[in-house]
Amino acid sequence: MPSILRSVGIAATRIELAFLLAFLLVGRAPCQSDSPFGTAGSTALSPLFSSLDSLPLPHPGRAMREGSWDRTGSNHDYLEIAPGQTVTLLDYRGAGIVRHFWVTTEGSWAASGTTLALFRQAILRMYWDDETEPSVEAPLGDFFGVGFGEQRDYTSLPLSETSGGMTCYWPMPFHRHARWTLENRSRQKISSFYYNIDFTAYDSLPTDSMTFHASWRRENPTDPHRNYTILDAEGEGLYVGTALFMQGREPKKIGFLEGDEMIYIDQQNPNPAPPKGWKHPEPVPQINGTGTEDYFGGGWYFIHGPYSAPYQGCVIKDEEHARISAYRWHIEDAIPFHRSIRVTIEHGSRDDTPADYSSVAYFYQSGPHKSYPSLPANPEDLLPSSCCAK
Repeated sequence: MPSILRSVGIAATRIELAFLLAFLLVGRAPCQSDSPFGTAGSTALSPLFSSLDSLPLPHPGRAMREGSWDRTGSNHDYLEIAPGQTVTLLDYRGAGIVRHFWVTTEGSWAASGTTLALFRQAILRMYWDDETEPSVEAPLGDFFGVGFGEQRDYTSLPLSETSGGMTCYWPMPFHRHARWTLENRSRQKISSFYYNIDFTAYDSLPTDSMTFHASWRRENPTDPHRNYTILDAEGEGLYVGTALFMQGREPKKIGFLEGDEMIYIDQQNPNPAPPKGWKHPEPVPQINGTGTEDYFGGGWYFIHGPYSAPYQGCVIKDEEHARISAYRWHIEDAIPFHRSIRVTIEHGSRDDTPADYSSVAYFYQSGPHKSYPSLPANPEDLLPSSCCAK
């Protein structure tokens, strides 16, 4: 019975993803017949149902796939990527929505050194609608929600890693063009990179459909005078998720989990008035939390160890090496912003615990986005800290 309940729970969460997709894609402009919302009747409403409920209804669009399959018809269904090489994974002209992205590599089962190089020094980039700066830029493993160059099995609604495969279900609309690349910044050849990108092509999308973004950052060490910044964005959009990878400076010490999330929205408006006795170096935010493990759905420093759930999880709790890898998806409680958003988190109480923090921020946005911080010039600086590393 417990396994049945778990299956029902995961299936039910697809309902929420359908609602998220509907929210992101509903436009005010009239839709052509071959658009994701059709023209009238049940077809127009189909994205508002769960994925199971909508299956009997007409689905507009054309199913498409790009992947590493062998174009000769043989079984060489993978890419080989030399050190320093960048390969194109997808280059499609037209409108569409990416529905599913799956990857497996030799790093899924090979020695830890290979895993480190592949998952931390292979950089995934996604460009939408001929923009010159990528909307997604992150190490491959971090993008799929697990830090430190490791792979750990877990299951959530939009991202998962299961038995050697990594899967993404974030819906990714584009209006005119989608281009994805993977850069191998390591010193090792990626000898087998398998992937599938499944998308639906349309004649057009509603003009106000937002595009998907993922921004990677790192501070090593964190600044004792300010919070760690997960995202600093300008424009109009929707914040939908955090993957945060935290490593202490000393073994067995994870006091950085005392830090609260502090989120600043539309900062042209005044901050809330500070409470009496406010002594934090940061101003009072619109959203203030109670502790890092609380933000990620746990308690008491993740007292029962790693877990995964549809919207939150702690994938790695390695006290020996002071490592925590956790995720939090804002799907039921997505955070809209209209001019700007700054998503931050303390490292320890009032930023009093120096640590090595890195993260991926997931969000949707209309129009061009603010430039992301540059990746380290030295690829070795992408690797996790050696202070407490295995």
